[in-house]
Amino acid sequence: MDAAHTKNIDSLTDHVNQYLTFMLGNEEYGVEILRVQEVKGWEAVRSIPNLPSYIKGVINLRGQVIPIICLRERLGMPLNSKTGTTVVIVLRVQTETDQSIIGIVADAVSEVYNIEESMMQPTPNLGSGVDVSFIRAVATMNEKMVVLLEIDKLLQNAVPAATQQALNAK
Repeated sequence: MDAAHTKNIDSLTDHVNQYLTFMLGNEEYGVEILRVQEVKGWEAVRSIPNLPSYIKGVINLRGQVIPIICLRERLGMPLNSKTGTTVVIVLRVQTETDQSIIGIVADAVSEVYNIEESMMQPTPNLGSGVDVSFIRAVATMNEKMVVLLEIDKLLQNAVPAATQQALNAK
């Protein structure tokens, strides 16, 4: 393959990202697949006192203790019971000072999509009282809308700094 042909292929793929999508109720959300470390079936978590209610506890993932966040609760959605499709999506999240591993609870994993920048619509203006800074864009895939999350912004302050330091020390 010559250099000109390679350059043309590269320019076509420059603005395409892969997103792992998952369900919360009837809504589909997506995170950049490069942030996903793994997807695990739901398992019981170890509770830790004095944490925000959306932090359900911690799990031991091959020797690393990671916090588990209920994304439904973090987003102000109604809670539901765990089912056979409930999963924990383990993500790498960039904080102000370093990178953390955090698990989020989702109702089910949906699909992996290749989403071009041109398929993304900006977050609609919902008024000044609504924080949508954690939404990157809304994409339409196969006639359904997928909310693409800025996972760093959504989870950056989800785990209190003192708790994160204690977890990192273990």
